[in-house]
Amino acid sequence: MDTLIVEEREIKKKKPPKRSSRLKSKKLNDCLWGYLLILPLLLGLGIFYIIPFFQNLYYSFTDLGSFGKYSWIGLENYKKLISDPTIPRALLNTFKFTIVSVPISICLAIVISTLLNLKIKGISFYRLLFFLPAVTMPAAIATMWKWLYNGQYGLINHVLAKLGLEGHAWIAEPKYAMTALIIVGIWSSLGMKIIYFLAGLQGIPKSYYEAATIDGAGPIRQFFSITLPLLAPTIFFVSITSLIGALQMFDIIFMMISKTSMAIDSTMSIVYLFYKNAFEYLDKGYASAISIVLFVIILIITAFQLKLQKKFVD
Repeated sequence: MDTLIVEEREIKKKKPPKRSSRLKSKKLNDCLWGYLLILPLLLGLGIFYIIPFFQNLYYSFTDLGSFGKYSWIGLENYKKLISDPTIPRALLNTFKFTIVSVPISICLAIVISTLLNLKIKGISFYRLLFFLPAVTMPAAIATMWKWLYNGQYGLINHVLAKLGLEGHAWIAEPKYAMTALIIVGIWSSLGMKIIYFLAGLQGIPKSYYEAATIDGAGPIRQFFSITLPLLAPTIFFVSITSLIGALQMFDIIFMMISKTSMAIDSTMSIVYLFYKNAFEYLDKGYASAISIVLFVIILIITAFQLKLQKKFVD
């Protein structure tokens, strides 16, 4: 009997675990599972992005060349950047391509996606047609446009000849080469932008347009008063990604402009200049410095855009 009384007292003394401790334990367990699930992504980011970035930053202070041999030279590569006449030219070409192609492609994508959002017959076919450039390989795009731009048998010159107009070697003449590349850049980037804007448009409640129609607002008034303001977050996202992509322009230059062409100087971007120094001149330390400068430029522009987004969107 005494034993039972003692056991009952001991059971009463044992208090159930507090609710707060159970919640903390569950929260800790959830955090551990969360980190475990994103561990492969973090490893990938570290191995393929973060470590190479700091390695590249270190190499920009060395004279790294072929066969991996290098020595510390301090700021010599950055001093060379200031005196290198090809740097301002490459930056000017890059900014020219970006400033012209990005706004035009965004405006076109907004207009086209608005039309593709309408309920008309065969709309799925038109959506597929405009999205095709986004899933086409850059090499195929370059080959197609090189044929269109060809000075001897290109389709564009053939059409101009039928109209009695003079044709040109569009990607071989410095006067026209950059414009030709801008057109290719706009065309090839439209598909993905249209997909983003279509997603944004379909997230706008239809009741807003119905209320505006009842109030007497026409399609144009609805576009500027409803569509554009509610599409602002998507526009900022697309503008940021588009600017980053345009500042890194390389593939269409590499595949469309010949290295011996007279137009190479008028179309050479900062990334193409990095490629030439790293893999043609084998001056990888200097190429690393060029890439760091481009990184800083993109960082500043992106930070400015994010600040504008907080001001006008949030």
